[in-house]
Amino acid sequence: MELESLDNKKVKEWTKLKDKKHRDESNTFIVEGLNLINEAYKNNNLVELIIEKGKVLPLDVETYYVTKEIIKKITSLDNPPTMLGVCTKKEEKELGNKILVLDNIQDPGNLGTIIRSACAFDVDTIVLSENSVDLYNPKVVRATQGMIFNINIIEKDLSNFIPLLKANDYKIYGTDVNGGINVKNLKEYGKCCIIMGNEGNGISDNIKKLCDKCIYISMNEKCESLNVGVATSIILYELDNQ
Repeated sequence: MELESLDNKKVKEWTKLKDKKHRDESNTFIVEGLNLINEAYKNNNLVELIIEKGKVLPLDVETYYVTKEIIKKITSLDNPPTMLGVCTKKEEKELGNKILVLDNIQDPGNLGTIIRSACAFDVDTIVLSENSVDLYNPKVVRATQGMIFNINIIEKDLSNFIPLLKANDYKIYGTDVNGGINVKNLKEYGKCCIIMGNEGNGISDNIKKLCDKCIYISMNEKCESLNVGVATSIILYELDNQ
C-alpha cells in the first residue's frame, strides 16, 4: 500500500508511538533501520513495515510505501532511515535460573548496553523496576542493537517480586562498591538474581535489605565507581566464566 499524505490516519497512529502513553495503549512500538527490523522479524514481533518509496525489503508482513516526509514525521532520528517497523511488545516468558534485576535505571543508553551484555552472557530474564526508563523508549531500542528481541524482559514492583524469588530458592545478590564479596570469588551455580542500582544512588535501601549478600568489582582505588552499564557487563562476564 502507498501513502503520501502526512494527515493519513495510519501516519498519525505511527507518529503517536513516540509517546509512552500510546505505546502502552496499543501494545506496539517503532523500530528504526534494517538491523532492528530484521531482528524483530526473526522473532515474530514485526507487524508492519514502513518503507521509503523506491526501496525494497521482501518480508512477509504488511508493507506501506511512503514518502521521505512521512518517515521524517514518524522517526525520532535527526537523520531518518529509509525503513521503519511497527512491532508488538514482548510477551512474558519463564524466568529461568539467571535473573538480572535493574532498580531505577534511568539512562536509555545504559539500559541498551545492559540488555546487550545480558544477551551475551546468558542471562535468562531481565526485570525492570516500575520506575526505570521505558523499555520501548526509542533510544533504548536503538541502543540494544536488536537484542531487545532475544531476551525475556519484564517489569515488576521489586518490593513484591524479590520476596517471591527468595521463596522460590533464588539467591539474591545486590551490588555495592563499599563491600561484600569480590565477584571473582562468588561461586554460584544454582538459581540466582543479581541486582544493579540507579546510576547515581545505587540500589534502593528497601531493596538492598532483601539481598542475601552484596558483591563488588575489585578495581584501582583511584576510581570510585563505574558506569552501571560497564559494571553490569563485568559482573555478568565474571559469573558466566566461573
